Amino acid sequence: MDQKIFTQIPSSEFRWRVYIGLMPNKTDILDLYFMDARYKLIDIAAFLDRLDRHEGESDFRHAGFLKAMEAMLNPGDRPRARAVLESLSDHSVEPVDATEIQFAYGAPQE
Repeated sequence: MDQKIFTQIPSSEFRWRVYIGLMPNKTDILDLYFMDARYKLIDIAAFLDRLDRHEGESDFRHAGFLKAMEAMLNPGDRPRARAVLESLSDHSVEPVDATEIQFAYGAPQE
């Protein structure tokens, strides 16, 4: 196995739990993923700050992003990842006759 993976595992208890096939507990998950999630959260906050600082109108992507954040905070009975993915997905059922672009926007145009 990659030696780098073992250097990221914070405790011998977690390694033992994985070795004997037990599920990690919440503390194990926090130990492993908190700093990565913290970085991503700060990056999102910086992205939103950049949008706030600049002039001009935002478009549907900004609204879609805010809607996805709301879905993450209030997912209802769905897992958060599913709620976010569904909020950013195009739910139209009718095919388009032709497209003017050859890429995805990443958020539905509502």
